[in-house]
Amino acid sequence: MTEPQEPGDPAEPSVVELVSRLSEQISQLVREELRLALSELKQKGKQAGTGAGLVGAGVTIAVLGLSALVVAVTSALARVLPLWAAALVVGFAMLAVGGLLTFIGAGEIKSGMQSVSEHALARLAHDVETIKDSAKR
Repeated sequence: MTEPQEPGDPAEPSVVELVSRLSEQISQLVREELRLALSELKQKGKQAGTGAGLVGAGVTIAVLGLSALVVAVTSALARVLPLWAAALVVGFAMLAVGGLLTFIGAGEIKSGMQSVSEHALARLAHDVETIKDSAKR
């Protein structure tokens, strides 16, 4: 067994040294948490970029297919309505669907980006609280 150390023993760190260590450890912890948060954001950014590229390619191809369908539907409606009225009906229907999809997509992007930063900030706040609680003891 080790013998209990007496106060003032040179092997026991002083209060100044302990406070200095605490300050260094807090700084290191904050830097590591920020590095982790930055790494997570970079990863999410790369993933979002890849997804955006694929969505862009898919949308381009879908627009070409949709153009063919628009011509077909407009031609079919032109049999019962004047051509200009058929084009208006199809155009307004497409604007409504496009607006709805844009609104839904923007909400998904916004909620996905918020969860990353909120998670990193919550972890950092938890670490700060843990350090404060430890300092009070």
